[in-house]
Amino acid sequence: MTFSVAVSGASGYAGGEILRLLAAHPDVEIRTVTAHSNAGQPLVAHQPHLRSLAHLTLQDTTPEVLAGHDIVFLALPHGQSGQYTDALGDTPLVIDAGADHRLTSSAEWDAFYGGAFHEPWTYGVPELLVGAGKQREALRSATRIAAPGCNASTVSLSLAPGVAAGVIDPGDIVSVLAVGPSGAGKSLKTNLLASEILGSANPYAVGGTHRHIPEIRQALAAARPSTGSGPSAGSGAHSGAQDIRISFTPVLVPMSRGILATSTAPIVEGVSDAEIRQAWESAYGDETFVQLLPEGSFPRTADVLGANTALIGLAIDRAANRVTVVAAVDNLVKGTAGAAVQSMNIALGLPETRALSVNGVAP
Repeated sequence: MTFSVAVSGASGYAGGEILRLLAAHPDVEIRTVTAHSNAGQPLVAHQPHLRSLAHLTLQDTTPEVLAGHDIVFLALPHGQSGQYTDALGDTPLVIDAGADHRLTSSAEWDAFYGGAFHEPWTYGVPELLVGAGKQREALRSATRIAAPGCNASTVSLSLAPGVAAGVIDPGDIVSVLAVGPSGAGKSLKTNLLASEILGSANPYAVGGTHRHIPEIRQALAAARPSTGSGPSAGSGAHSGAQDIRISFTPVLVPMSRGILATSTAPIVEGVSDAEIRQAWESAYGDETFVQLLPEGSFPRTADVLGANTALIGLAIDRAANRVTVVAAVDNLVKGTAGAAVQSMNIALGLPETRALSVNGVAP
């Protein structure tokens, strides 16, 4: 069976990456691409690398244009997806790459985003630990999926094994991320100009203001067997997140793609080094797209460029009594579009790895 697909926000970075992955997918047909100000123009005028889709023209993003497909991807700015999702009730599968359906707490939404709160959907990070299982199980029956925030899923995948196993204390997490500007979208902003970025590293959303913080806290709360409310609860229950404290600082660096997240947390008293490493080995030993590197090895963003892979390095710092986890992802693939397509495959009962690669592009 071939599934018909519409992709909104197709002229942006996330929409373009979704299209790049779907263009190589044997079970889907990309029938419709939409945009706002760019509607009426050829898709390749904005995504010139997508030569196999040169026949497509960007249409207006309206419920009427998006309706009538088997699958709709919404790659829209935060706060804009909700106005369409209610009108797509007859669409068998809708996947939102924005934030509108990620959070389970309206209070957290109000504090970090504002505007209308929309119901949480099933969280699209298959490998994420949820209670005694993984989020993959909830995705098998999902018809509405919230793709993750790229920073949020990177940090959550980094630390969830330690939280789930009870070997780290989630009350004192520190995460610092080097992030490429494509994660901020394609809109023209002064701080994203090449002349502002090249040769410089620039922190942003400093002091607990980044919008991905509540998403991380929810995911880590759901990883606890005692507080996780099950994979159907989206990205995790807010009720278990109050004592998860994270200092989160992203730094914009001059690379178009990529996230390198360095996260640390205190080691629980009495836990051995072997027990710590075993927590991550047990969590990801059988995973294709989330891989724990050998002891003493740490990833580079170059190693995951273009791949749907999260590479993780683990260090145990006994002098500071903390675990250090370094994770690298391509923010547009595993961080966004790859997670969305991987979740789509699971929801449709297709092989999870279809149209997705563990191989990056080098140099």
